[in-house]
Amino acid sequence: MTRTIGIYVFDDVEVLDFAGPYEVFTCATRMAAKLAPGAQAPFRVRTIGQRSAMLRARAGLSVFPEADFGNAGQIDVLIVPGGVVDAERDKQEVIRWIAATAPACELVASVCTGAFLLAQAGLLDGQQVTTHWEDLAELRAAFPRLTVAGERRWIDNGRIVTSGGISAGMDMSLHLVARLAGHELAARTALQMEYDWNEA
Repeated sequence: MTRTIGIYVFDDVEVLDFAGPYEVFTCATRMAAKLAPGAQAPFRVRTIGQRSAMLRARAGLSVFPEADFGNAGQIDVLIVPGGVVDAERDKQEVIRWIAATAPACELVASVCTGAFLLAQAGLLDGQQVTTHWEDLAELRAAFPRLTVAGERRWIDNGRIVTSGGISAGMDMSLHLVARLAGHELAARTALQMEYDWNEA
């Protein structure tokens, strides 16, 4: 089974927040082909924007999403990265899309301040979650129904997984590779990326 990983991208998205998971899942697919030549690819990765138009990530990197809300298709794992998310939180079309897309997904995950968008969409109520250490207090204040925990690289609640800031999204993504396609593939992927990863 090939799972489609949909990574939402937007203006002022943190580059490593989306590029880290993108690299993990695409590298895992390459490693899977080496481990089992001819087998079905475990992952297909797509960036998804609100519209099909050039975006400017944080620090100015140009990003052109591969799909938009209208043609994203089936998403098995939705990843919502962070960055400067204030404008995204105010976009009702974005919040509605996240809320409407999530129920059909096997997993929904956030990186860094992407947790604010999941919370705004009503997906985190009553759960223990995490985000970037600088934003923990703001997340607690804005969404009192959440139990916000610091000093955690990621928190796995089953269908919903949240992670801390920036590079923690890579740890979480390797954890998801292990969940979905096995620990050996995750370990091989981390080794290929020369990334020091230990599954918790």
